This record gives sequence, structure tokens and C-alpha cells, in this order.
Amino acid sequence: MTMMVKTAMAAITITGLGVLATPALAADNPMKICGAKYREAKTAGTLPAGQTWMQFLAQCRASLPKSSAVSGDKPAASTGARRPRSAAQTATASRQHECGNQWKADKAAGKIAPGQTWPQYWSACNKRLK
Repeated sequence: MTMMVKTAMAAITITGLGVLATPALAADNPMKICGAKYREAKTAGTLPAGQTWMQFLAQCRASLPKSSAVSGDKPAASTGARRPRSAAQTATASRQHECGNQWKADKAAGKIAPGQTWPQYWSACNKRLK
């Protein structure tokens, strides 16, 4: 066989497998199910006035059977155990949380310099707390 024919056959095989696998994944994916319902309601004009996608999604997920709602949006392979954070990562997260609280308080009190952005504030705060 020529290289071109082999490539075409491989593409057909891969595409065919993708098509076969997609319905199985979509059957338990709340985002796919609710997305389809949202598009149908929007097209039919039955979507309540002012209802956002996020509101619709919350209602839709609540109405799904437990097997679909529990599965979530993540593939089964990504539900494995996570590595614990290192001490440095934990310290950084703690400083970022503290700086976030200070940012909110300073912003509410009008203490943020004009034009100062969160990244600039975070950088200065992080240095201060280290």
C-alpha cells in the first residue's frame, strides 16, 4: 500500500473510533446533556425570561439522575489521587489568601493607589509577607 492510502485508512479508523466513543461519553456528561436541553429550550422559546446559562445548568444538574450528576465533567482517568502540596506551595497559597483579604479590605477603604492592579498589589504584598 502507498503511504497516502495507509494515512487515509488510519484517519478513517481513528475518526470511526471517535464517533463510536462520543455517544458513550455524552450519555453520562451533565454538560452535554444540559447543553442540549438549553439549546432546545432556547430554540423553542421556552427558556424562562432572563434565565442565564449558569442558572439553567444548576437546575438541569439538580434534575439529572444521581448516576449522571455524580459523574461530573471530568473523565474517569482524571479522578485519581493528587499529590500533596509541598511546604512552599502551601506557604504561597497562604500568602496569596492573606494578600487577597488585605486587597479587599484596602479596596473597600479606598487605600489602593489609583491604577494599581491586583498583580501589582500581590507582588508587593507577597514580598512584604515573605
